[in-house]
Amino acid sequence: MRTLVLVDGEHYPPVVAAAIDSLPQHIPGCRVVAAALLGGTEKLRDGDVPEVGVPVVRAEGGPEEALVAGLERHRPALVVDLSDEPVLDARLRMRLVGRCLAAGVRYRTADATFDPPARPRLATKPAVAVIGTGKRTGKTAVSAQLARVLAARHEPPVIVAMGRGGPPDPEVIDPERFDLTPEGLLALADSGRHAASDHLEGALMARVVTIGTRRCGGGFAGAPVDATVGQGVAIANGRDEGLVILEGSGQAIPPVRADATICVVPAGADPELVTGYLGGYRLLLSDLVVITMCEQPLANTGVVTAIERDVRGLAPGAKVVHTVFRPFPLEPITGRRVVYATTAPASAGPALTAHLESEHGCTVVGTSHHLSNRPALTEDLEAAGDAEVLVVELKAAAVDLAVRVALERGMHVVFCDNRAVTVGGDGDLDDLTLGVARTARQRFDDRAHPDLDDHDERQP
Repeated sequence: MRTLVLVDGEHYPPVVAAAIDSLPQHIPGCRVVAAALLGGTEKLRDGDVPEVGVPVVRAEGGPEEALVAGLERHRPALVVDLSDEPVLDARLRMRLVGRCLAAGVRYRTADATFDPPARPRLATKPAVAVIGTGKRTGKTAVSAQLARVLAARHEPPVIVAMGRGGPPDPEVIDPERFDLTPEGLLALADSGRHAASDHLEGALMARVVTIGTRRCGGGFAGAPVDATVGQGVAIANGRDEGLVILEGSGQAIPPVRADATICVVPAGADPELVTGYLGGYRLLLSDLVVITMCEQPLANTGVVTAIERDVRGLAPGAKVVHTVFRPFPLEPITGRRVVYATTAPASAGPALTAHLESEHGCTVVGTSHHLSNRPALTEDLEAAGDAEVLVVELKAAAVDLAVRVALERGMHVVFCDNRAVTVGGDGDLDDLTLGVARTARQRFDDRAHPDLDDHDERQP
């Protein structure tokens, strides 16, 4: 097993050489082919390259640059970390782990091993993964937007959505045949189902076939503990659509190899968690990074600039686009008095309400930002006594509580999409997502080329 070791100048070279010699005793099959010098000078003469018994890789910059050079030059299957403080602290070490996992390489320290998550090639057609840095980043909205753009070009995809509340077995939702009306979804909720699951939202908002799957848990690198995504992909393989959109859940990444990846990052996220620790792993997998909610008071310009700078520094090959979300009712609400229920934070309320009134001609007489808080949602709905229409996102308690209350009061229910509007970055979101779809198709076609080396791929 080809092995690259990580060394530093804070250890005496003879000590490092002895450790390298002993590795096959601790790791059967290990064959050290090179060492990457991460930094440190205390035990080295000026300009010296340590004599450790194997070729040493040096690179301008810091530890990450040295690791990347070692990976590219020597193509190891395993990296063994022989470094320590002060050259590597916990945050930087985890960034190195992310680099290795994105390259499909195992990373081993003295007391821990990180294996690249298993993401086998199951899709028999091009696949685009839409992943995120956490919950409520806008993955479903971005997936639906890509699906609508493709469908408008007469190239409808099939979405395979994975969620914490997904069905026990993969479920195919065809929006032309499945009852996605408020009454139909309420009946589904009354049968004991989660009627606001991501695959139902995707089918309703994108109007394309969506397959619902479930997952539980999520590891450092996004692997779920248990998931039915593979079964969902098998169903997608048997359908006529030419492309699969694999929608992630929270920080969890679909456990299936994709040909291209979009990562959704909210502008209000902690920048250290976006690119630090193992957060950067998701960015290294990505061809496009969509920064969502790029407006005050959710995030100021300085924060968005900082996130973009860090993203480009870590993953310079990825495109970046800035977006904001705006509500889009699926039916006309002109001239109606509405109560608007959303998962967006209350600080976003004025902008969203103003958009509904100016662009859709309604009068907003009440709002609730508590779709995920049932007692507070109940209070908000009771306070909007003269509303004629409930405008609601298909999330959280939208159906079993909000829709139920509205229908009992004789209100009309209109589901509301969240549509991303481009406000900056490398181009228009629709054009950029279409570019990702083209990249996925090209990579899928290239797989048939006999010279393609799967080890070098950087996609999940």
